[in-house]
Amino acid sequence: MSYLLATLTALVLLNSEAFGKSVTGLFKSEAARQQRGQFITKFMYQGSDGLLVIRLDNVPLATEKESRLLLFQDMDSQLESLNCSERISKAQHAISLTVDEYNHTIPKESTPTAWQVLYADRYTCQKDAVIPSHPDLSFSILLFNADSAGNPLEHFSAEEAGLHTFYFLLLLAYFIASCIYFKPLQQALKKGGPMHSILRVLSTVLALQGCSALCSYIHLARYSRDGVGLHLMGSLAEFWDMVSQVSMLYMLLSLCVGWTLSRGRKPQSGPLQWEQTPRSRAVAVGGVVVQGGLLLWEQFSEPEGQHHSFHVQQSVAALLLMLLRVVLALLLASVLYQIISTERSTLKRDFYLCFAKGCFLWFLCHPVIFLTSAIFNANQREKVVTIGVILCQTISMVILYQLFLSRSLYWEVSSLSSVSLPLTMSRTNNRARY
Repeated sequence: MSYLLATLTALVLLNSEAFGKSVTGLFKSEAARQQRGQFITKFMYQGSDGLLVIRLDNVPLATEKESRLLLFQDMDSQLESLNCSERISKAQHAISLTVDEYNHTIPKESTPTAWQVLYADRYTCQKDAVIPSHPDLSFSILLFNADSAGNPLEHFSAEEAGLHTFYFLLLLAYFIASCIYFKPLQQALKKGGPMHSILRVLSTVLALQGCSALCSYIHLARYSRDGVGLHLMGSLAEFWDMVSQVSMLYMLLSLCVGWTLSRGRKPQSGPLQWEQTPRSRAVAVGGVVVQGGLLLWEQFSEPEGQHHSFHVQQSVAALLLMLLRVVLALLLASVLYQIISTERSTLKRDFYLCFAKGCFLWFLCHPVIFLTSAIFNANQREKVVTIGVILCQTISMVILYQLFLSRSLYWEVSSLSSVSLPLTMSRTNNRARY
């Protein structure tokens, strides 16, 4: 597992890209010809007071090449079917690059609108013309939305606005919860007991999610100032989230398969502890490898110049990943149904049902929220999916913590029954329930 995690780290960090809206680079005539307009970036303006600032280092060369920027409202499917001349003629705005710095105001729209920025010059549609061996044009482009005062100073695209505040509130909630529950949880882990390994994995996953949120906040805080952010922090945020996903999957699959295998060789009164067998370990590792591969494929399938949370990607890899989560939820449902249908103890059935709730919430929240997001406007979907998935998975963690600390048989047979533990329900309430 350590080798796999090291490989994931290297691949994610090597694949870091900017999704920021301070864009620097080179205008390339050859790339513009091959792509029928060199793609520069995409940005969603909020509807009013939008601004695009273009800065060039070699204006005479840009003038000689008749360089220009083309602005298209989001129309990917239509542009792909057009030839070069038709595509360029469809641009809503064409900006001739004839000055060192040019400020272009985006016209007001009734709703947030996504705009694509492409580069073209005199050689773009002339397939037979020889492109002179001039150096490529270096550029810097800044894209702004209006801030709360109405001034065009906000680097965040409309679909990203608000995520910075969300991560701040999430970190604040993590900090408050850690202040309240860290010491009791540490004492519970030191005492050991049948559920020690599960509690350790849950704590690790929660810590990884906290690290991911912290890295995302640092990246977005820097991004709000310069429109670029810290790409290493953005990549680390995705990496920690990936590790938490595969760790949780490994634990859940190992538990369910292990419980199934142990029922034929253990008495009904035996503890529900985590017992790994070669078969359960093989199933869990297989699931981790498949999910890890899809997560990496999803990262590498991002369009060049784009960098989003992998909660909202719509690539083939992302769809396969959501399908995998649905399949895993059905697999766990089948295993848990077999256990519950033959379980005679009401207390144990309640344990398995609560465990199923936490599992299904973890696996199904992403596909369900992704489908539900279709009813929202385009500028709201990323925020709905990202915030919804993070909150649902955090709630799933709370459910599982509560289950393994207070609602299993272990309040009767282990040292984890102390009422001082976090999220613990009193014995009186549990006995009254049954």
